Amino acid sequence: IYIIMKKVVYAVLIISTVFNPFRASSQKGADAELFTYGGKSVSKSEFLRMYTKNINNQKPDFSEKALSDYLTLYARFKMKVAEAEKLRMDTLPNIKNELGGYKKQLAKTYLTDKEVTEKLVKEAYDRKKKDVRVSHILISVPRGSDDTTATFRRVDSIYNSIVAGADFDKIAKVVSEDKQSGKNGGDVGYFTALQLIYPFESVAYNTPVGSIAKPFKTIYGYHIVKKTGERPSRGEIQVGQIMVAVQASKGAEGEVASKMRIDSVYNMLKKGGNFETLVEQYSEDKFSKNTKGTLATFGVGQMTTEFEEAAFGLKNPGDISQPVKTKFGYHIIKLIKKTPLQPYDSVKTELTKRIEKDGRIDIARQQFTENLKRKLNYKEYPVALTELIAAIPDSTLNNGTYKASNFSRLNGKLFTMDGGTVFTQSDFANYIETYTKGKIYGGKESTLRSLFKNYTDKALYDYQENKLIDENIEYKNLLTEYQDGIMLFELTDKSVWSKATVDTTGLKNFYESNKGKYMWPKAIKADLFRAANEDLAKKIVNEINGNPGKSQEEIAKAASGDGPVDKIVYETGKFEQSKFPAGTQFVAGKVSPYYKNEDGSFGVIHCKEVYNEGTQKTLTEARGYVISDYQEYLEKQWISTLEATYPVKVNQNTLKGMVK
Repeated sequence: IYIIMKKVVYAVLIISTVFNPFRASSQKGADAELFTYGGKSVSKSEFLRMYTKNINNQKPDFSEKALSDYLTLYARFKMKVAEAEKLRMDTLPNIKNELGGYKKQLAKTYLTDKEVTEKLVKEAYDRKKKDVRVSHILISVPRGSDDTTATFRRVDSIYNSIVAGADFDKIAKVVSEDKQSGKNGGDVGYFTALQLIYPFESVAYNTPVGSIAKPFKTIYGYHIVKKTGERPSRGEIQVGQIMVAVQASKGAEGEVASKMRIDSVYNMLKKGGNFETLVEQYSEDKFSKNTKGTLATFGVGQMTTEFEEAAFGLKNPGDISQPVKTKFGYHIIKLIKKTPLQPYDSVKTELTKRIEKDGRIDIARQQFTENLKRKLNYKEYPVALTELIAAIPDSTLNNGTYKASNFSRLNGKLFTMDGGTVFTQSDFANYIETYTKGKIYGGKESTLRSLFKNYTDKALYDYQENKLIDENIEYKNLLTEYQDGIMLFELTDKSVWSKATVDTTGLKNFYESNKGKYMWPKAIKADLFRAANEDLAKKIVNEINGNPGKSQEEIAKAASGDGPVDKIVYETGKFEQSKFPAGTQFVAGKVSPYYKNEDGSFGVIHCKEVYNEGTQKTLTEARGYVISDYQEYLEKQWISTLEATYPVKVNQNTLKGMVK
């Protein structure tokens, strides 16, 4: 009960971060005072903003009753927050840490170019309408090297020879450093958006079928891509499977045995055999066997080519494929459902989340950074950066002996922003030590320049993040609401939830004052047994009747015989008669007729005492109910105290003016 109530409060009080379409500022007289509580004022605009955010996207009810009811709830919320502020709960370490984490996370939403992000989301959706197939050749840049010129010349030479007529597949098999695709002539197979890194995906989608793209660089090295196919999206599919593995150690003999086994299963299916039953009997895939063969929904490029082609080749739910050979063994595939690409509006939110975790979001962040640089009059001093890099010996970075203190004398300006904020060489030297722990693994020049970009971006973002609360009212409101929510959670826990569980004297007194609420209905004291099958239930009954003095453990062991004891579970206690099937007869000292449970097991009741009249529950027996009621009592007492401390005065004219 305690945990459930905490969850309820979180659901009610932690405000959604979805932007509210009902902007309070658009209301006539939005800043009029709606009510006060203990001298503190709440405006009409604040009230409407919160009211329209907490209605779960339903049409807002502007009747007088609905508005008045919410005003009462919101006023109490504000009183509790005021009390938390009085107690300075915002200074508690756990609240400061939680708010700090939320602030960082929330700020990310406002520190990207939203227009660019929306374009990326739409681009990904449009690309998902097609599956593309490419082959590629990968030549990686030697690890730790700053010089990519030699690698590019090699790739360019390979590209020119292919354009001149050399066989792409043969060259890929010999030179490509992507060994997985290289052995297949560079073939990557079909894929769709958000499955491969963004630069590779873009080249694949933007290159015409049959054409070869010019060499391009990704984090893996240089690529040459040949586009070999394009088709409409197949969407997603869910299938079941029966799999028979091939034991490679048995060679051709193992292959033949597995083929005979899968063919036998397929013949049983053709004769009307139940797919799920045959999964249990024959499938050797331990993961899908527990789900009666059902696999998770998948799309293009997520299964082996042979499996994918056979699965998507099935037309109607329930259709079954002939045995299919993959590197894992033989499969019989049953179609469960096909799901085409859903409309843009229904997948936009999910696509946005994926793109925010994908490398392409850096494009939106970089655009935001460039805009921020212009806004803050950012200026760089490249000569000072070159001077610092030259002053740092390669050896100290390579062997881990780099110390920022060795460069504290270097105080030349590296960059400035916002009319006077200066970042020096020594500032960046400190960042290098903090970020790298004094050791790098690549070339000094490229690594430090890359770190410098990270450093400037971080400085810009941190600077803007600190200004967000003054510049963005939506961000400020969300941050305030979250802080209010977590403070209120902490205060309510202290004043109600935890108090109800640890205040043993108060709980006992509350129980004594309200004992009449906590009564047993008709009940029995009994030993209960749950048996896995009817045969075991009969044996339990015989054991009890023949040996009434035996313990439950002894009865369970005797009834199980040589079988596993875990087929029988038992408990002793006091139970409401309504727990058992209607019409069950209870006689003290007797065994009631066994009965079948909904899950197929059987119940046996060895009745010890019968209570056909209501009896008093002890505090221990009623503890969960008493705690719940005591929490409610404490809540009411607390609200009464708050309402006396923070009396509410409503501006009736403003309230009535909101009624529609």
